[in-house]
Amino acid sequence: MTIDAFKDFRLDGHKVIITGGAQNIGAGIAKAFSAAGADVLIADLKGDLARATADAIEKETERKCRGIACDVTKEDDIQATVAMALREFGGITTLVNNVGWGGVNPDPLAVSEEDLIASYKLNTISAYRMSAACVPHMKGFHNASIVNSGSFSSAIPASEILAYSTAKAALTHLMACLANALAQKVRVNSVLIGTVLTEGYASAGIDAATQERMLHPDTLTGRPGRPEDVANAMLWLASPAGSWVSGQTINVHGGGHVLRLFGH
Repeated sequence: MTIDAFKDFRLDGHKVIITGGAQNIGAGIAKAFSAAGADVLIADLKGDLARATADAIEKETERKCRGIACDVTKEDDIQATVAMALREFGGITTLVNNVGWGGVNPDPLAVSEEDLIASYKLNTISAYRMSAACVPHMKGFHNASIVNSGSFSSAIPASEILAYSTAKAALTHLMACLANALAQKVRVNSVLIGTVLTEGYASAGIDAATQERMLHPDTLTGRPGRPEDVANAMLWLASPAGSWVSGQTINVHGGGHVLRLFGH
């Protein structure tokens, strides 16, 4: 008898919504989930790009993949995304709250109240509202789950991106609460993501010299992350292979920084 060690990592029959999935890490997640057998709906602020990414993935994986314009801070857009998933796939089994963004705050004591609130709405509240909209349609599925894109910056002092890092810290706690509230109905886990070099870094205000330094980080693995690194961790958490995992935050950040007590 042949044993398939990867069978439980398949997502056949899963119907997935991925927010912020049109590019960068989100597109990597969408491709991995589709290749594992899932039907995928990419919900992204850039609707045209979401549809183009979905079309490209569908051609490559031969699985149903769709795209929709969605501003996750707007309730009407959230409801339209849920409605499209139900219409196109006949249900929702899996949600990936991947949306997240934050600019550099040069002076941590000069971040405006408006910027703090805007970051909280985008990085924390949007995931809560999307989860609340999806969960009623997920209950009863044998492996219903929510996976969140957290940030390692939420677990360490990150004053340079204070608005973003504090909002992501709130997301971690929020989702741990939901995991407890949804026990035995929907699993909830988060991935704390380290430095993954994508085009998104340039738009966040990180200069070329800093990006060059990021290519050689002082981590246990010695390299920056790739979208595939995050996608593979999320695939495990969302698939039957991760069905005994809930309420957890998983670090995917190259192993963290090397600690040296006596210098180099």
